[in-house]
Amino acid sequence: MKITILVNNLAGEGLIAEHGLSLWIETENRRIIFDTGQGIALENNARTLGIDLAEANILVLSHGHYDHTGGIVQVLQQAQKTDVYCNPGIVYPRYSIINGTAKPIQIPSDSMEAIEKLSVEHLHWVQQPTWLSDKIGITGPIPRMINWEDPGGPFYLDPEGKRADPIDDDQALWVRTNDGVIVCVGCSHAGLVNTLNYVRSINHGFRLRAIIGGFHLINAGRERLEKTMTALHLFEPDMVIPCHCTGELAVAMLRDALGERVSPAFAGMTYCF
Repeated sequence: MKITILVNNLAGEGLIAEHGLSLWIETENRRIIFDTGQGIALENNARTLGIDLAEANILVLSHGHYDHTGGIVQVLQQAQKTDVYCNPGIVYPRYSIINGTAKPIQIPSDSMEAIEKLSVEHLHWVQQPTWLSDKIGITGPIPRMINWEDPGGPFYLDPEGKRADPIDDDQALWVRTNDGVIVCVGCSHAGLVNTLNYVRSINHGFRLRAIIGGFHLINAGRERLEKTMTALHLFEPDMVIPCHCTGELAVAMLRDALGERVSPAFAGMTYCF
Protein backbone atom coordinates (compact mmCIF):
# COMPACT_ATOMS: atom_id res chain seq x y z
CA MET A 1 0.00 0.00 0.00
CA LYS A 2 1.22 3.53 -0.84
CA ILE A 3 0.01 7.02 0.09
CA THR A 4 1.24 10.01 -1.91
CA ILE A 5 0.59 13.61 -0.92
CA LEU A 6 -0.76 15.25 -4.09
CA VAL A 7 -1.62 18.65 -2.61
CA ASN A 8 -0.35 20.33 0.53
CA ASN A 9 0.71 23.74 1.82
CA LEU A 10 4.33 22.67 1.21
CA ALA A 11 5.54 21.07 -2.02
CA GLY A 12 8.63 19.39 -3.37
CA GLU A 13 10.67 20.61 -6.32
CA GLY A 14 8.68 21.04 -9.53
CA LEU A 15 5.35 20.81 -7.70
CA ILE A 16 2.80 23.48 -6.79
CA ALA A 17 2.05 24.27 -3.15
CA GLU A 18 -1.37 25.55 -2.12
CA HIS A 19 -3.49 25.88 1.00
CA GLY A 20 -5.29 22.57 0.69
CA LEU A 21 -4.96 18.81 0.87
CA SER A 22 -5.24 15.83 -1.43
CA LEU A 23 -3.93 12.29 -0.95
CA TRP A 24 -3.52 9.51 -3.53
CA ILE A 25 -3.97 6.09 -1.93
CA GLU A 26 -2.97 2.91 -3.77
CA THR A 27 -3.91 -0.55 -2.56
CA GLU A 28 -3.97 -3.86 -4.41
CA ASN A 29 -7.26 -3.17 -6.14
CA ARG A 30 -8.19 0.43 -5.26
CA ARG A 31 -7.02 3.86 -6.38
CA ILE A 32 -8.48 6.40 -3.97
CA ILE A 33 -8.33 10.19 -4.01
CA PHE A 34 -8.90 11.61 -0.55
CA ASP A 35 -9.87 15.29 -0.99
CA THR A 36 -8.89 17.40 -4.00
CA GLY A 37 -7.32 20.62 -2.68
CA GLN A 38 -8.42 23.95 -4.17
CA GLY A 39 -7.96 22.65 -7.71
CA ILE A 40 -4.94 24.82 -8.55
CA ALA A 41 -2.23 22.23 -7.91
CA LEU A 42 -3.95 18.88 -8.35
CA GLU A 43 -3.53 18.15 -12.07
CA ASN A 44 -0.03 19.60 -12.32
CA ASN A 45 1.23 17.67 -9.33
CA ALA A 46 -0.40 14.42 -10.40
CA ARG A 47 1.11 14.73 -13.88
CA THR A 48 4.57 15.58 -12.52
CA LEU A 49 4.41 12.61 -10.14
CA GLY A 50 3.30 10.22 -12.88
CA ILE A 51 -0.12 9.66 -11.32
CA ASP A 52 -3.05 9.20 -13.70
CA LEU A 53 -6.18 10.65 -12.10
CA ALA A 54 -8.26 8.67 -14.60
CA GLU A 55 -7.33 5.51 -12.68
CA ALA A 56 -9.16 6.69 -9.56
CA ASN A 57 -12.12 4.47 -8.78
CA ILE A 58 -13.03 6.15 -5.46
CA LEU A 59 -13.14 9.81 -4.39
CA VAL A 60 -13.63 10.46 -0.67
CA LEU A 61 -14.36 14.00 0.54
CA SER A 62 -13.58 14.71 4.17
CA HIS A 63 -15.81 17.82 4.48
CA GLY A 64 -17.29 20.68 2.48
CA HIS A 65 -14.59 23.37 2.47
CA TYR A 66 -13.17 24.88 -0.73
CA ASP A 67 -9.58 23.83 0.02
CA HIS A 68 -10.59 20.16 0.01
CA THR A 69 -13.21 20.14 -2.77
CA GLY A 70 -11.94 22.57 -5.44
CA GLY A 71 -10.54 19.87 -7.72
CA ILE A 72 -13.66 17.70 -7.92
CA VAL A 73 -14.45 18.72 -11.50
CA GLN A 74 -10.94 17.80 -12.66
CA VAL A 75 -11.17 14.38 -11.05
CA LEU A 76 -14.63 13.55 -12.36
CA GLN A 77 -13.78 14.70 -15.89
CA GLN A 78 -10.91 12.22 -16.00
CA ALA A 79 -12.25 9.41 -13.81
CA GLN A 80 -15.79 9.29 -15.15
CA LYS A 81 -16.79 6.06 -13.43
CA THR A 82 -15.42 6.88 -10.00
CA ASP A 83 -17.61 6.48 -6.91
CA VAL A 84 -17.87 9.57 -4.70
CA TYR A 85 -18.32 9.26 -0.93
CA CYS A 86 -19.26 12.28 1.17
CA ASN A 87 -21.61 13.40 3.93
CA PRO A 88 -24.82 15.28 2.95
CA GLY A 89 -23.62 18.26 5.00
CA ILE A 90 -21.00 18.94 2.36
CA VAL A 91 -23.53 21.19 0.58
CA TYR A 92 -23.96 23.72 3.44
CA PRO A 93 -23.12 27.40 2.83
CA ARG A 94 -20.11 28.15 5.03
CA TYR A 95 -18.20 31.16 6.26
CA SER A 96 -15.13 32.06 8.24
CA ILE A 97 -15.54 35.36 10.10
CA ILE A 98 -12.40 37.18 11.18
CA ASN A 99 -12.45 40.75 12.56
CA GLY A 100 -16.06 41.10 11.48
CA THR A 101 -15.36 40.15 7.85
CA ALA A 102 -17.14 37.07 6.49
CA LYS A 103 -15.30 34.95 3.93
CA PRO A 104 -17.21 32.21 2.07
CA ILE A 105 -15.36 28.91 2.40
CA GLN A 106 -17.92 26.39 1.15
CA ILE A 107 -17.54 23.91 -1.68
CA PRO A 108 -17.16 25.80 -5.00
CA SER A 109 -20.27 25.99 -7.18
CA ASP A 110 -18.75 24.04 -10.09
CA SER A 111 -17.73 21.24 -7.72
CA MET A 112 -21.25 21.16 -6.30
CA GLU A 113 -22.76 21.01 -9.78
CA ALA A 114 -20.46 18.11 -10.68
CA ILE A 115 -21.63 16.19 -7.61
CA GLU A 116 -25.29 16.93 -8.35
CA LYS A 117 -24.89 15.47 -11.85
CA LEU A 118 -23.63 12.14 -10.53
CA SER A 119 -25.94 9.17 -10.85
CA VAL A 120 -27.32 7.42 -7.80
CA GLU A 121 -25.02 4.56 -8.70
CA HIS A 122 -21.89 6.69 -8.24
CA LEU A 123 -22.85 9.11 -5.44
CA HIS A 124 -22.81 7.71 -1.91
CA TRP A 125 -24.01 9.81 1.05
CA VAL A 126 -22.10 8.63 4.11
CA GLN A 127 -23.92 8.98 7.43
CA GLN A 128 -22.41 6.09 9.37
CA PRO A 129 -19.22 3.98 9.25
CA THR A 130 -18.96 2.68 5.69
CA TRP A 131 -16.69 -0.02 4.29
CA LEU A 132 -15.11 0.48 0.87
CA SER A 133 -13.50 -2.97 1.03
CA ASP A 134 -12.69 -5.52 3.70
CA LYS A 135 -9.72 -3.34 4.80
CA ILE A 136 -10.75 0.24 3.96
CA GLY A 137 -13.47 2.30 5.60
CA ILE A 138 -14.87 5.78 6.20
CA THR A 139 -15.98 6.95 9.64
CA GLY A 140 -19.01 8.99 8.66
CA PRO A 141 -19.89 11.63 11.30
CA ILE A 142 -17.51 11.47 14.27
CA PRO A 143 -18.88 11.71 17.83
CA ARG A 144 -17.62 14.78 19.70
CA MET A 145 -16.84 13.22 23.06
CA ILE A 146 -13.91 15.35 24.25
CA ASN A 147 -14.91 18.79 25.54
CA TRP A 148 -11.52 20.44 24.96
CA GLU A 149 -11.62 19.84 21.21
CA ASP A 150 -13.55 22.15 18.86
CA PRO A 151 -13.82 22.68 15.07
CA GLY A 152 -10.70 24.81 15.17
CA GLY A 153 -11.75 28.27 14.01
CA PRO A 154 -14.45 30.96 13.66
CA PHE A 155 -16.70 28.91 11.40
CA TYR A 156 -20.34 29.81 10.73
CA LEU A 157 -23.28 28.77 8.57
CA ASP A 158 -24.29 32.38 7.89
CA PRO A 159 -22.33 35.55 7.05
CA GLU A 160 -23.71 37.33 10.11
CA GLY A 161 -22.10 34.83 12.47
CA LYS A 162 -25.33 33.89 14.24
CA ARG A 163 -25.13 30.13 13.61
CA ALA A 164 -21.90 28.38 14.53
CA ASP A 165 -20.80 25.66 12.13
CA PRO A 166 -19.76 22.47 13.97
CA ILE A 167 -18.65 21.04 10.59
CA ASP A 168 -20.46 17.85 11.46
CA ASP A 169 -19.87 16.43 7.97
CA ASP A 170 -16.21 15.93 8.89
CA GLN A 171 -15.07 12.35 8.34
CA ALA A 172 -11.87 10.32 8.10
CA LEU A 173 -10.70 7.31 6.12
CA TRP A 174 -8.82 4.33 7.51
CA VAL A 175 -6.91 1.40 6.01
CA ARG A 176 -6.20 -1.81 7.91
CA THR A 177 -2.77 -3.37 7.50
CA ASN A 178 -1.20 -6.36 9.23
CA ASP A 179 0.64 -3.96 11.53
CA GLY A 180 -2.26 -1.68 12.43
CA VAL A 181 -4.61 0.99 11.10
CA ILE A 182 -3.54 3.95 8.98
CA VAL A 183 -5.81 6.98 9.39
CA CYS A 184 -6.23 9.74 6.78
CA VAL A 185 -7.78 13.00 7.96
CA GLY A 186 -8.73 16.12 6.02
CA CYS A 187 -8.79 18.82 8.69
CA SER A 188 -9.83 16.92 11.83
CA HIS A 189 -12.61 19.42 12.51
CA ALA A 190 -14.23 16.81 14.77
CA GLY A 191 -11.01 16.92 16.81
CA LEU A 192 -7.98 14.76 16.13
CA VAL A 193 -8.32 12.78 19.36
CA ASN A 194 -12.08 12.32 18.85
CA THR A 195 -11.31 11.04 15.36
CA LEU A 196 -8.64 8.58 16.44
CA ASN A 197 -10.73 7.30 19.34
CA TYR A 198 -13.64 6.66 16.97
CA VAL A 199 -11.50 4.91 14.37
CA ARG A 200 -10.04 2.73 17.09
CA SER A 201 -13.53 1.87 18.39
CA ILE A 202 -14.56 0.72 14.91
CA ASN A 203 -11.39 -1.30 14.41
CA HIS A 204 -11.41 -3.39 17.58
CA GLY A 205 -8.07 -4.96 18.36
CA PHE A 206 -6.11 -2.96 15.76
CA ARG A 207 -3.40 -0.61 16.95
CA LEU A 208 -2.90 2.83 15.45
CA ARG A 209 -0.04 2.57 12.97
CA ALA A 210 0.02 5.96 11.21
CA ILE A 211 -1.86 9.26 10.95
CA ILE A 212 -1.65 11.51 7.89
CA GLY A 213 -3.46 14.73 6.99
CA GLY A 214 -4.52 18.05 8.46
CA PHE A 215 -4.87 18.19 12.25
CA HIS A 216 -6.25 21.78 12.37
CA LEU A 217 -4.29 22.79 15.44
CA ILE A 218 -3.15 26.05 13.88
CA ASN A 219 -5.50 28.06 16.13
CA ALA A 220 -5.28 25.79 19.18
CA GLY A 221 -4.21 27.19 22.54
CA ARG A 222 -1.39 25.79 24.61
CA GLU A 223 -3.70 23.69 26.83
CA ARG A 224 -5.33 21.92 23.89
CA LEU A 225 -1.97 21.35 22.22
CA GLU A 226 -0.50 19.80 25.36
CA LYS A 227 -3.52 17.53 25.86
CA THR A 228 -3.32 16.48 22.19
CA MET A 229 0.36 15.62 22.54
CA THR A 230 -0.37 13.54 25.64
CA ALA A 231 -3.14 11.65 23.83
CA LEU A 232 -0.99 10.97 20.78
CA HIS A 233 1.82 9.70 22.98
CA LEU A 234 -0.64 7.19 24.50
CA PHE A 235 -1.81 6.07 21.03
CA GLU A 236 1.82 5.10 20.27
CA PRO A 237 1.65 5.49 16.47
CA ASP A 238 4.64 4.42 14.39
CA MET A 239 4.32 7.47 12.15
CA VAL A 240 2.63 10.87 12.30
CA ILE A 241 2.50 12.96 9.11
CA PRO A 242 1.06 16.43 9.89
CA CYS A 243 -0.11 18.35 6.81
CA HIS A 244 -2.00 21.43 5.69
CA CYS A 245 -3.70 23.13 8.68
CA THR A 246 -1.74 21.57 11.53
CA GLY A 247 0.29 24.70 12.25
CA GLU A 248 4.01 25.27 12.84
CA LEU A 249 3.77 25.32 16.64
CA ALA A 250 1.80 22.07 16.69
CA VAL A 251 4.31 20.39 14.36
CA ALA A 252 7.18 21.52 16.59
CA MET A 253 5.41 20.16 19.67
CA LEU A 254 4.69 16.89 17.86
CA ARG A 255 8.38 16.51 17.09
CA ASP A 256 9.27 17.21 20.73
CA ALA A 257 6.72 14.65 21.92
CA LEU A 258 7.19 11.91 19.32
CA GLY A 259 10.63 12.53 17.88
CA GLU A 260 11.53 10.72 14.66
CA ARG A 261 8.04 9.25 14.38
CA VAL A 262 6.93 12.65 13.02
CA SER A 263 7.65 12.74 9.29
CA PRO A 264 8.10 15.80 7.06
CA ALA A 265 5.07 16.33 4.87
CA PHE A 266 5.01 18.04 1.49
CA ALA A 267 3.40 17.39 -1.87
CA GLY A 268 5.36 14.70 -3.66
CA MET A 269 6.13 12.61 -0.58
CA THR A 270 5.16 8.92 -0.86
CA TYR A 271 4.82 6.61 2.12
CA CYS A 272 4.86 2.84 1.67
CA PHE A 273 3.20 0.51 4.15
